Amino acid sequence: MTPETAPPQVFTDLQFWIVCIGLALGSFVLRFGFLGLIGSREMPEWVLRHLRYTAVAILPALVTPLVLWPTHTGGVFSLPHFVAAVLTVVVGFLTRSVLGGIVTGGVVLYALQAMGGG
Repeated sequence: MTPETAPPQVFTDLQFWIVCIGLALGSFVLRFGFLGLIGSREMPEWVLRHLRYTAVAILPALVTPLVLWPTHTGGVFSLPHFVAAVLTVVVGFLTRSVLGGIVTGGVVLYALQAMGGG
């Protein structure tokens, strides 16, 4: 890539490291608040019940935009991504296996893309 055709640099190296260190510190402070300050104390049952669903809520929140508006299609709906996501949820629900669901979704997405579906 020549300098004339290279995409503009979004961050300088210093800005990149400032952002990385800031995110690391923010993550540490959030985790320390739960684990360091109140980790040894007994929590009420209602808090524990809500914490059990945190991972279950986070993963769909991260994946859903990528399924509905995949970046490689320019945000246009992609049927292979949608089918793979639905089968991932179905297999994960029926087998109660996170790994089984993830592997199924990956295999289905790869197979549909190899067949020319997107």
